[in-house]
Amino acid sequence: MTPEHGDYPELHVGHPKRQAVGPDAVVRTLEATVAKLGPARAARLLLDVNQDGGFDCMSCAWPDPGHRNALEFCENGAKAITWEATQLTVPREFWAQHPLSSLQDATEYWLGQQGRLVEPVYKAAGADRYEPISWERAFELIGERLNALDSPDEAAFYTSGRTANETAFLYQLFVRAFGTNNLPDCSNLCHESTGTALNEVIGVGKSTIAYDDFGKADLVIVMGQNPGTNHPRMLTALEETKRSGGSVVAVNPLPEAGLIRYKNPQKARGILGRGTSIADRLLQIRSGGDLALLQAVSRRVLDAEAAAPGTVLDRAFLDEHTVGLEAFAAHLADLDEVEVLRATGLTAEEIDDLAARYLAADRVIVTWAMGLTQQRQAVGTIKEIVNLLLLRGNIGRPGAGASPIRGHSNVQGDRTMGICERMPGEFLDALGREFAFEPPRAHGLDAVDTLHALRDGRVKVFVALGGNFVGAISDTVAAEAAMRGARLTVQVSTKLNRSHVITGEEALILPALGRTEIDVQGSGAQFVSVEDSVCAVHASHGSIPPVGDDVRSEVAIVAGIAEATLGDRHGIDWAGMVRDYDVIRDHISRVVPGFEHFNDDVRRRNGFVLPNGPRDSRTWRTASGKAHLTVNRLEPIEVPPGRLILQTLRSHDQFNTTVYSLNDRYRGIRKGRDVVFVHPEDLAERGLADGDRVDVVSEWPGEPDRVLPAQRVVAYPTARGCAAAYFPEANVLVPLGSTAIGSNTPVSKAVIVRLERVG
Repeated sequence: MTPEHGDYPELHVGHPKRQAVGPDAVVRTLEATVAKLGPARAARLLLDVNQDGGFDCMSCAWPDPGHRNALEFCENGAKAITWEATQLTVPREFWAQHPLSSLQDATEYWLGQQGRLVEPVYKAAGADRYEPISWERAFELIGERLNALDSPDEAAFYTSGRTANETAFLYQLFVRAFGTNNLPDCSNLCHESTGTALNEVIGVGKSTIAYDDFGKADLVIVMGQNPGTNHPRMLTALEETKRSGGSVVAVNPLPEAGLIRYKNPQKARGILGRGTSIADRLLQIRSGGDLALLQAVSRRVLDAEAAAPGTVLDRAFLDEHTVGLEAFAAHLADLDEVEVLRATGLTAEEIDDLAARYLAADRVIVTWAMGLTQQRQAVGTIKEIVNLLLLRGNIGRPGAGASPIRGHSNVQGDRTMGICERMPGEFLDALGREFAFEPPRAHGLDAVDTLHALRDGRVKVFVALGGNFVGAISDTVAAEAAMRGARLTVQVSTKLNRSHVITGEEALILPALGRTEIDVQGSGAQFVSVEDSVCAVHASHGSIPPVGDDVRSEVAIVAGIAEATLGDRHGIDWAGMVRDYDVIRDHISRVVPGFEHFNDDVRRRNGFVLPNGPRDSRTWRTASGKAHLTVNRLEPIEVPPGRLILQTLRSHDQFNTTVYSLNDRYRGIRKGRDVVFVHPEDLAERGLADGDRVDVVSEWPGEPDRVLPAQRVVAYPTARGCAAAYFPEANVLVPLGSTAIGSNTPVSKAVIVRLERVG
């Protein structure tokens, strides 16, 4: 076996690192760019990424500082650029040499290494291979299949967070003009819990801080995230917190190198010195215990107010801007401390320390990622973050607020542009007025519901604008079986992934321009725009020529599908919007709030920031017109004897399902991915040792066990009772029916598993 098929005979396990970035990251960056792209191409791209007039990095949604460095990128951003900007292409002979049946066991890593897609290809019904097809015939075929459906709701249209604002707006316009709201997207799999919670309690599903607030905070609580791998430039902001006298507390089951010590490659102390110690304290919480921790801290804040009335809570803020305090306080009065300690795996002293730090800080930021959003009680947990912040007025002033960190570069912008199965009525009203048609009003399907609909035969055509739906979603076996039941699957992509191998009866792959590439249309070179995690919108201009002559922009591809499907229906000028993207932005300016002067604002240096009521003016678009303190029931995860709580996670050399290499150096893993991380004492209790091979078996009531076979056990300093394995390989363990309450996000951070020795 070779790594093509997921066997890693050269796997090596070493010791986890206790620092991140520094000289080693500089070396890895040069290896990833100069060695693979050549000095001139690498320099052009690295000097343009995240710069005004350059292109936005596709590897995360971290905001750019107001005063940017000349080299405003991280190691993983450089890898993403190299991965996209490679001049290696998939030759026409590949399709003849690789029938689909031969690719069924190919790994994501191997597929991605084959190069850029440069021509449309088609798999006919009953065929076992793709063959080249013209763009015109590809569009005709999609239009024919869509128009042959009994209802527009028999199609679903997925979107990746890489998609730019202009493309996303055009895509949702086409889908709604076709007649459905079936617009699942990658947010359904990651931060849907954030948007659900924040919209309900503060009226906006986005961050309430600006980039500079990290440097003004007295305390930053980092929950359920690994900045050193998933958004390394965030470490610079946390360094600013520390350098300004603030403190940082990390709450996570695993220790992460970037939160232990950061060696900033832009500073001499990061190259020659010891760098900066980031987390003043690590609370190694039991997976799924975050809601209990937050309630326990809020209870301590309320107790402190009771002991010294009028000195702890921000009464003026609470009276003017919030509702629900009385019910919230009454609920926490009955909080069971024993249950809290059992749910969190922490000691009372650790919780006391966090509460004391919160009480001593005038300005507090709580920041989180998918470690929180992919829990069963994720929505309630994020509401508890808001509860804690509201108690002392930590929303709507400098250095304080709620800070969700999104992973894909424009996943937030896509939602702003209408990529959602449940857009508000006012958005649909404005869209209908602008284009003189009546958009559908019935709620559409999210990602998990789309999979159910595919499985049940209710969705027959699946179109994906980027991404890797099959690889990213939970319950791999069920997902692949459902996708094979479709009549037609369409993937708009830059490179191969698992979703190109698992197809419907018919399948198309349409090659798209990358973010790094120059996009020339009828009116000349075009640019697109993106929205980052703090609601800043800025332009992105490609820097290098397209990888092939037959590769089209995502805007052109969406418009081509729309024209072939709708013809003259509704009188929408698809060709005019492709010719000049300013036309799209003019339409957006009349539909999407905050974009009223889009074409002017986006051309300003560093773009513009969207209005945000909670942050800007302490105004709240909620039912009451105020921020809501809420009551959320604590339901600790019940773990049967001998079982562990498993979470999925990324390796360092990885972006979403894209695997750049087989290494995860911060965790000590090289040349392999078939590992499961377990605390040494949990191994000993099960009669296992570091290096043993085990089947990881997940259990879900009423269903057969799911198995991730033959994983190498790694003794690792994770929280007791917890385990971790790599995404997307471990998705096979996540039941399709296990989703977060209220958001329907797959619960990938609380999978009950047992370990069974093999060999």
